[in-house]
Amino acid sequence: MSDARSAAKRLSLPAILAFAGTSLPVAGLAVAISVQLPRYFASHLGVSLAVVGAAFGTVRAIDIWLDPMLGLAMDRTRTRWGRYRLWMIAGAPILMGALYMLFFAPEGATSLYLIGWLLVMYLGLSILTLSHSAWAATLATSYQERSRIFGVLAAVGVAGAVAVLAIPIIWAKNHTDAEGVQAMGWFVIALIPFAVAAVVARTPERITRDSHDHFKLSDYGKLFTRGNVLRILAADLCVTLGPGWMAALYLFFFKDSRGFTTTQANFLLMLYILAGFVGAPVTAWLANRVSKHWALIVNTTLYSLGLTSLMFMPKGNVLAVVPVMVILGALASGFGVMIRAITADIGDEIRLEGGKEQIGLLYALTNATTKVAGAFSIFLTFNVLARVGYNAKEGAVNTPAQIHGLELAYLIGPVVFVMLGGACFIGYKLGAERHAEIRRQLEERDAQYDEAPVIETLTAEGTATVKT
Repeated sequence: MSDARSAAKRLSLPAILAFAGTSLPVAGLAVAISVQLPRYFASHLGVSLAVVGAAFGTVRAIDIWLDPMLGLAMDRTRTRWGRYRLWMIAGAPILMGALYMLFFAPEGATSLYLIGWLLVMYLGLSILTLSHSAWAATLATSYQERSRIFGVLAAVGVAGAVAVLAIPIIWAKNHTDAEGVQAMGWFVIALIPFAVAAVVARTPERITRDSHDHFKLSDYGKLFTRGNVLRILAADLCVTLGPGWMAALYLFFFKDSRGFTTTQANFLLMLYILAGFVGAPVTAWLANRVSKHWALIVNTTLYSLGLTSLMFMPKGNVLAVVPVMVILGALASGFGVMIRAITADIGDEIRLEGGKEQIGLLYALTNATTKVAGAFSIFLTFNVLARVGYNAKEGAVNTPAQIHGLELAYLIGPVVFVMLGGACFIGYKLGAERHAEIRRQLEERDAQYDEAPVIETLTAEGTATVKT
């Protein structure tokens, strides 16, 4: 592809920011689900730790099969309005309704209630995240441009996460912790329609015509025979499970082990996430110099070392812990950036060799591993706490032995899994030079299919066009 064509396809920063709108509620919701919602069920609604853990685990066991089916459907979708645009519009109301039922669940809610509405919530969330990630892969085709776009998406997601975390801090003076969590729910619900509207109305979408339009289920089964696919799935599982494990125990650990108040713990967590504004673009910058997989290996190694230092920080001293949390947050923000960008590169490799667009399913698989990791972290950690006798009730006093068990659970799991996630890319070969050759061959082949429908809603001049 010529430099002129590359420049023409390069989206401006305002266009990327408009596309990143969905990252705001999705990232904010991810924080609420992993940090606040499980504790809200256990502490405020009186649901036992074992029931909360079992509910999240059961939902993931069911939900894991949903993402591949959605990916299949998205890959086969062809309409005059685009492939992913309609899916995003459909996912928004599903997610909004489920969030209301969860954030305003009645006291004493049963496990069936939680499981049912968690399933609906994850259906809506899957539709939004899958269509958004796959759409991003079609917007960015070069090795460097993908790092740039996914870096911006991560940075915008940080804004959504920080906004959600700020809500209980702002409400702490005149409201209870439970009311702060409910306010977070209202914020995410209200943000979803505006964010999705910004994406679907302002972002160009191109549906490539594959050299083989006929799809068979066996084509998708072959993905699991590819080394790079297995590598990315294992890495995504590990780098999500580590921080997810930590997030599930975060408030328990920082309050009962480190001696911080809820407000102080939320403030430190907000700094941790806010550091992604710097960490995501820095990781993208590093990736374009040492390659994406080595950038991920560097981040996972430094993150694991930094996490262990929390035990040596003075208890209740916010200023002493701030630098550690900022560094950890900056490093963690790069995990998702690199995983998503590497997934897009592997998708190009698969399309070149197989002649079929399977990026929707590929992101569905990584999304499924992310979900499994998130739920598995809650299932594991909450059951471990129950085994050591830790009492999660509001106002409960735990013994030193119970606190020590909490500390071990908080540190060992994340360090082990994050290091394994980085190790998955030792020996990885799909670097910048190899990807450039793949893109060159794809561009030559795609040039034979100029009749492929192209949906443009935002051109370089800002005008809307539709080409079929």
